[in-house]
Amino acid sequence: MTSNDDILRALGRVEGRLTGIEESVSLIREDLGDEKDNARESRAVIHRRLDEQRQQIHLLDKVVEISSSVDATLREEIKSIKETVEKNHDAVAPTLEEWKKMKTLGYGISGLIAFAGLTVGGVVAYMSDGAVSALRHWLKIN
Repeated sequence: MTSNDDILRALGRVEGRLTGIEESVSLIREDLGDEKDNARESRAVIHRRLDEQRQQIHLLDKVVEISSSVDATLREEIKSIKETVEKNHDAVAPTLEEWKKMKTLGYGISGLIAFAGLTVGGVVAYMSDGAVSALRHWLKIN
């Protein structure tokens, strides 16, 4: 049989272990409390970042929507300008052809005038000696 001293010693050891276990549990609780606080802060940061991402995606959606409407408007404007240019080109084309003909005719006339001027100049240069002697004979100058 066991004596009271043995029982009290055993109870003392159990009590000492329980005290150690209580301290360990207390430290674990403090660590868990710190980890809970850290997790709470981390989740808050993640939620804030998610909110920022949501705002940025919303703004990008708006930009894409505005860009597509502007693109459609520009396409319509370009189409109307192209139609106007084609109409104006069709209206002006006969006049441009007439100007091209007149320009070609002008080049031809200018060429003929230049050729005639060169011919007259050449004839005058060729006959200048004979003209001088005929003029002296006519004026009776020696």
